[in-house]
Amino acid sequence: MKLAELASAIGARLENGSPNTEITGVCGIEEAAPGHVTFLANPKYASAAKATRASAVIVAEDFPAAATAMLRSKNPYLAFAHALELFYQPPKYAPGVHRTAVVHPSAKIGHGAHIGPYVVIDEDVEIGKNAVMLAHVVIYRGAKIGNNFFAHAHAVVREHCLVGDSVILQNGAVIGADGFGFAKDDGGRWQKIAQSGPAILEDDVEVQANACVDRASIGETHVARGAKIDNLVQVGHGSSVGEDTLLCAQVGLAGSTKVGKNVVLAAQSGIPNDVPEKAVVSGYPAIDNKLWLRCVAVFNRLPEIAKALRAKSSA
Repeated sequence: MKLAELASAIGARLENGSPNTEITGVCGIEEAAPGHVTFLANPKYASAAKATRASAVIVAEDFPAAATAMLRSKNPYLAFAHALELFYQPPKYAPGVHRTAVVHPSAKIGHGAHIGPYVVIDEDVEIGKNAVMLAHVVIYRGAKIGNNFFAHAHAVVREHCLVGDSVILQNGAVIGADGFGFAKDDGGRWQKIAQSGPAILEDDVEVQANACVDRASIGETHVARGAKIDNLVQVGHGSSVGEDTLLCAQVGLAGSTKVGKNVVLAAQSGIPNDVPEKAVVSGYPAIDNKLWLRCVAVFNRLPEIAKALRAKSSA
């Protein structure tokens, strides 16, 4: 692909370089070679743009100029993502049902489905068109799933859960496992509380590897449109997650937690109380991010502060 064609395809403006330069792939800035396009957004690393061997670098509109050909974009990270899509084509899966798959006669599956080896689809399941279910995916009875569903190996959708259009489940994702609910009886034994409410995933949700969205004891567990759930995330029973929210790896939501729209939760921040809109908090327990940064700076100096205090107290 010519550099000018790439610029047009990703909505970027070409600066420097020949529009006829041949681009053969996408690569990291340090590993890139002639023929590659790469990406850099932070002006702190402008020196890397000068040193790279790549034929072109995707950068922001205000990124410092360099001799390397630049593809300037208002959203360079998104432009880079589009460039990746042009050069990497994921595997395609032809429609059909593998001979080892088990599909209940009552299940309703739209046209164009790929049902891989040892997939199990139970009774009264409904799945829309163009689904892809790879090896060992299991869909429990009564689950309802929309169009363009993609489930990687060992993903599970439990009974009566509702899944929208264009949902992706990565390997080992479990939707609708029982919430962790137990009540102690008079004899001091834990008695299981039935988890009767489904887990619901709206359109364009992605749940990554070995993450769990638990079902609710009553009501529902709800993940809204466009939310993305990273590896090893726990969404507790009865929780709700707002539109376009990111739950990064190892985030855990206790039961009945409510998370709004466009929230980003990173691992190892502990939030024991309510947090207002547009707040940025860090640490455990989580506090205002700016205060947390000051605390971290002090933490690194604690040994010398302690030494000074001991010297002062002994004087």
